[in-house]
This record gives sequence, C-alpha cells and structure tokens, in this order.
Amino acid sequence: MLMDRQQAERREAIMRILRGGRVRKQEDLVRLLKKEGHQVTQSSVSRDLRDLGVLKASGGYVLPAEDATRANGDFATLTHFVVGIRHAGPCLTVLRTTIGAAQSVAVAIDRAAWPEVVGTISGDDTIFIATDGARAQAELTERLRSIFRV
Repeated sequence: MLMDRQQAERREAIMRILRGGRVRKQEDLVRLLKKEGHQVTQSSVSRDLRDLGVLKASGGYVLPAEDATRANGDFATLTHFVVGIRHAGPCLTVLRTTIGAAQSVAVAIDRAAWPEVVGTISGDDTIFIATDGARAQAELTERLRSIFRV
C-alpha cells in the first residue's frame, strides 16, 4: 500500500516529536500531533508507531536506530528486547521478548525478508516464526542467535 502525503508528513512529525523528548502514552502523542495541525486518531497513530518500528520501553516510546547497518536490518535497537529462543517442532521457532516488544521485533524480521522465514505471528511478548523445514529452522536459529546473542 502506498503512503499518501498526509500519512508521510504525520510519520515525519511522529519521529521528530519522539526524537525531541519523552512521550509516555499514545494519547499524548495524538494531542501533540493535533496541536501541530495533523488530523489523527489513536488507531492511526498506533498503526504509524507499529509501521515505524517504534517500541514502548522504560515508560516511553523509543525510535529504532536510524543508522542501523543493512546487514543487521532494523535490529540495532531491538537486540536488548529479545530474551530467548526455543524450537517447537522442526518448523516453528518461538522468540520471547520483553513485554510489549514482540510486534516491533516481528516487523523487523518481516522487513528483513530472510529466505528461511515463511512468516511470523506476534503477540505481546512472543513471536512464532514459521520455516519450511528443519534445515531452514537451523539457519534461522543461527541468524537469530548472532543478532540477539541469546
């Protein structure tokens, strides 16, 4: 889906606001955006935060590192949120994160478009990553362990 100009401007404003100070709640961000003249709802801000890879940590929202190298994709700011990796059979890998970080980590995995990943499903602190077999799962596990050091 293509992003329209209004959405792009709103996302730029979100990033600028988050860079400029601590925002603790989405409703605060909605209020700040409206104050700048953006037409927003909490659901549109929620989608924007998810799509931008923004995490909620330490009582506020955190932008992903903008200078992350492409080798590690969007993972530079996410590494400390992953706490464990386990297998559930030969095709399913379970990644555990701190509370609230799973969606951001899953989005980064999806954006990386690794050939061994068939798809992801995330909750609040758990991500299920499907692979098409044991060999792909082993490659994924090696990749995840090298990035997240768990």
